[in-house]
Order: sequence, then C-alpha cells, then structure tokens
Amino acid sequence: MIDPKVKEQLTQYRQSIDNLDAALVHVLAERFRCTKAVGHLKAMHDLPPADPAREEAQIARLRALAKSADLDPDFAETFLNFIIKEVIRHHEQIAAEHGG
Repeated sequence: MIDPKVKEQLTQYRQSIDNLDAALVHVLAERFRCTKAVGHLKAMHDLPPADPAREEAQIARLRALAKSADLDPDFAETFLNFIIKEVIRHHEQIAAEHGG
C-alpha cells in the first residue's frame, strides 16, 4: 500500500504534468497556425517549402535554449526536427493546393 503522503505528492506531480501537456498542445497548435500562414505566403510567392538555412539556425538556437534550460540539446534537436518535418509537409500540401 502506498503511503497517503506519497500518493498525494504523486497526484500533485501528475496534475502538473497534465497541465504542462495541455500547455504544450496549445503552444504547438499556435505554432502550426503561424507556420501554415508562412506556408500560404510561400505558396503565393512561389517560394520553396523548406528553408535549410533557417532550419539550421533554428536548430542551433533551440540547442542553446535547451542547454540554458538544462534540457538535453540532442532531445531538443530531435523534437524540433520532428516539428520541422511536419511543417515542411504542410507547406508542400499548401503549395500543391496553390498549384505550385
């Protein structure tokens, strides 16, 4: 049987995790709203879906932020690469819809 104090502390931690997960989802949704707007702008001006120089700069920036936040920079880079891949996929879809 779990000590009631331990159970209460575990419940509090889990509530914090649940709140943070909800915040992450909302932040990601807002980020994708912004990147979709970028995708439409790129499509209207016949710009490529991917921007390797921007992506490289963002990865370096995020790695530095992760390090200063005491988060594994490799994890942060993996996470950002996953997001970038999805953004490029969205931009390619938008470009195709615009006939580009």
